Amino acid sequence: MFAKRPKPLLSFPKQQLSNPHFFFFSTHTTLHSPLSSLPPRPSINQTKQVHAQIIVSGLAANASFTGHLLASLALSPSTPFAYSLSIFQTIQYPSLFASNNMIRCLAKSESPRESVVLYSCILGRNLIPNNHTYTFLLQACSKALAICEGAQVHAHVVKLGFCEDVFVRNALIHLYSACCRVECSKRVFEENDHCRDVVTWNSMLAGFVRDGRIGDAEKVFDEMPERDVISWSTMIMGYVQNGQLEEGLECFKEMREKGLRPNEAILVTVLSASAQMGLLENGRLAHSIVDSLNFPMTVSLGTALVDMYAKCGCIEQSKLLFHNMPRRDISSWNAMICGLASHGLGKEALALFERFIDEGFHPVSVTFIGVLNACSRAGLVNEGRHYFKLMTEKYDIELEMEHYGCMVDLLSRAGFVDEAVELIEKMQAPPDPVLWATLLGACKIHGSVELGEKIGNKLIQLDPTYDGHYVQLASIYAKARKWEDVVRVRRLMVEQNTNKVAGWSLIEAQGRVHQFVAGDREHERSLEIYNMLETIGTRIAEAGYSPKISSVLHDIGEEEKENVVKEHSERLAIAYGMLVTKVGDCIRIVKNLRVCEDCHEASKMISKVFDREIIVRDYSRFHHFKEGKCSCLDYW
Repeated sequence: MFAKRPKPLLSFPKQQLSNPHFFFFSTHTTLHSPLSSLPPRPSINQTKQVHAQIIVSGLAANASFTGHLLASLALSPSTPFAYSLSIFQTIQYPSLFASNNMIRCLAKSESPRESVVLYSCILGRNLIPNNHTYTFLLQACSKALAICEGAQVHAHVVKLGFCEDVFVRNALIHLYSACCRVECSKRVFEENDHCRDVVTWNSMLAGFVRDGRIGDAEKVFDEMPERDVISWSTMIMGYVQNGQLEEGLECFKEMREKGLRPNEAILVTVLSASAQMGLLENGRLAHSIVDSLNFPMTVSLGTALVDMYAKCGCIEQSKLLFHNMPRRDISSWNAMICGLASHGLGKEALALFERFIDEGFHPVSVTFIGVLNACSRAGLVNEGRHYFKLMTEKYDIELEMEHYGCMVDLLSRAGFVDEAVELIEKMQAPPDPVLWATLLGACKIHGSVELGEKIGNKLIQLDPTYDGHYVQLASIYAKARKWEDVVRVRRLMVEQNTNKVAGWSLIEAQGRVHQFVAGDREHERSLEIYNMLETIGTRIAEAGYSPKISSVLHDIGEEEKENVVKEHSERLAIAYGMLVTKVGDCIRIVKNLRVCEDCHEASKMISKVFDREIIVRDYSRFHHFKEGKCSCLDYW
């Protein structure tokens, strides 16, 4: 039935395999045995102490006691495989109870496939397995992603009549989901709608989520007769992992309204969603729940908080949390290094990286993405060259497209365009179009029309349906006032049936997230917003602000261009923020595109004239506008 495998880790003495009583010992233990002192989920040390008592008491030959030792190990949070195996091999004639628990130990080990070897031995002695055998065996197959062996075990389950056992059915659903056979999971789930418990529903829910089938997951979730915290956790994580961040946060809100206590996984997921969207209030809510419910500050939770505050613009709070973490792993350091980089604190990020090395950590690919980003955002060209070389020569880290992207951005933004081109051309793998697009953006900054035209046309040939390349090329022509070329590119863009991605800006206020696009008049307070926009425009003009309109892609009058830029989405979001926040409060904006030159200048002036701090997170980095200056030092 089972295919031949390499020599197994498990081996059995010949007398075990030949004895007719193999596997048939009683599972009974005396009421006053040393085992009675063990808690429900004993630690390894507790089990070892009882094991020592059994040996000292002269009971080591008692197969029943030894079988229960294996049961204790199977229930332990961490089970050393070698120790479990050594105990099992001391049993001359293991019972089914002992064998089942050895399978369970193997299922938790680094060698889960070995459970199939033990199962084959059970079958070889004509011993009929029970429902526990199949539950543990299927768990082992799930961990090993052993779909072939698992399918054969499923056949045995059907043959021996265990299909109606809810625990076996749950294990089957989990097996097929883990092995990306969600349709098989669905068939098992639908075979008997009377043989289900909350674990059955959760297993099917998790299967759909793992397969990215959120619609099917929602249907299962809605139909569940009973939901526990795992159900909510799975649904929330499903939304977030599939990019439906707002739905994930809404699901969390609904769970809280029902009075359920979230687990750590839910809180980490909510913090991740808040970080990705830049929604500080949602993140603070999750943090307050962590504190109010006295959650221990684990590495996962601490890292999620560090990441959330960094991505929501509160870099000082992020640094404070990082330094106060009782324990940090490499992901914690990476989150902090990348956070500092995104805020333009390049030298701090590099200093933290050196401390990271001094404390004995070994950098990985993500670490150097953070380091190189830090160099790029701060214009640290020599340092970037040094670390780019260090990662391959000292740490033997394979260069990935993201590393090249950081270097191309660093070099081209700093004016070393030719060096950036040379770096791309020397790549062993074909360059990602993003690299050329990064270079195209630098051509716009430095006014390199000829090179920009060459790269822009190359990108349009590579991907004629992506609108961003047309827009960048048209922007280069517009900056050079080559309006005929602007019209030609825009006409080509229409012919290819592409459209410019609409820029939007988010602001979180009064318990809601408000989204604006350029020229937006859909907001319920639109009239007030535009009145505030006029007030802002008048005040900053009196203070010396002059619009920068070179990026407007139309050959229209200067006044019309000024009207276009002043209605950009972040301007509307700032105006709304001025209406709904207290005087002196910080206004926080999240953008999906790079902030334009004019809005950057206007935001600096607004921060000075109205004495407001404005924090804008665009697709690339953070801009902290305060007292007429920006944290990026106009280098972005």
